[in-house]
Amino acid sequence: MDALLDLLKKDARLTTRQMAERLGRSEGEIEEMLTSLTSKGAILGYHAVIDPEQAGERHVSAFIEVKLTPERDGGFDRLAQRIARFDQVTSCYLMSGGYDLAVIVEGDDLREVARFVSEKLSTLDGVLSTATHFQLKVYKQSGFLATESHGDERLAVTP
Repeated sequence: MDALLDLLKKDARLTTRQMAERLGRSEGEIEEMLTSLTSKGAILGYHAVIDPEQAGERHVSAFIEVKLTPERDGGFDRLAQRIARFDQVTSCYLMSGGYDLAVIVEGDDLREVARFVSEKLSTLDGVLSTATHFQLKVYKQSGFLATESHGDERLAVTP
């Protein structure tokens, strides 16, 4: 199953026949494995990894550090799940270190993200503080390098 998941991470567009050939299995076995992985929640979905600059996307992405007050008998789970349900949230992770959640948010512009943070996220009971960091440029995403630059971009060394 791990080999199948590795294949899907690298190229989710492979057909069951291609996966079967690469893994030395039958198409039926691959289909059964995919059904099993999907039904138990190991496979949540499929998506393309897109270079926003090349695709002409103009949306804004932000990484938000969130500090929470843990709930009795629930820890961070209930509040984290509530935050993850917001449409603007694309990813939400429990973290170790100086903050509790890492929340990735997308919006049409800076104001939309700021409104989300000030009107929705920071007003939730249990949210102690937030720190928002806006994405400026993508170099690598989901294991894929973004568009590579052309030519040598090193600065000239002068004496």
